[in-house]
Amino acid sequence: MASYGCTVEWSRGDEPFSDRKYSRAHRWHFDGGAVVAGSSSPHSVRPPYSDPSAVDPEEALVAAVSSCHMLWFLSLAAERGLVVDSYSDAAQARMGRFADGREGIAEIVLRPLVVLSGGNLPDDAVMDELHHEAHRRCFIANSLRSEVHVQGSWRAAQA
Repeated sequence: MASYGCTVEWSRGDEPFSDRKYSRAHRWHFDGGAVVAGSSSPHSVRPPYSDPSAVDPEEALVAAVSSCHMLWFLSLAAERGLVVDSYSDAAQARMGRFADGREGIAEIVLRPLVVLSGGNLPDDAVMDELHHEAHRRCFIANSLRSEVHVQGSWRAAQA
């Protein structure tokens, strides 16, 4: 099986630490060379100790689920001979409390809008089936204990 990783780096610098007034800004380094600015969510730690312009772990989780679903959907659509022109997802997550009392991402809602063109346009049932299968195959969604809902829509490209 494949193995995945990244390096997460944080440094205190000259700031105090034990007073909890330290920056949560850090960097994610990925094997392909991408570097992403990370931070705690400003919902958890107020600025200036968090960086609202950086990606927080909760946003990264939503993006990972959305990206994984999209990649599977595109693959499955191509297998069916569909022509996907674009795919956009306004994904969101909701924090909540689990039965064991711990707090976490309780729900993720994917709202993909797929634009299709060509003569082989599917009906809603086929699109629902593709989203269902993409969700079933998504490695990230399969790794979560929270619910992931897909509320997809599609339209034909304008001629």
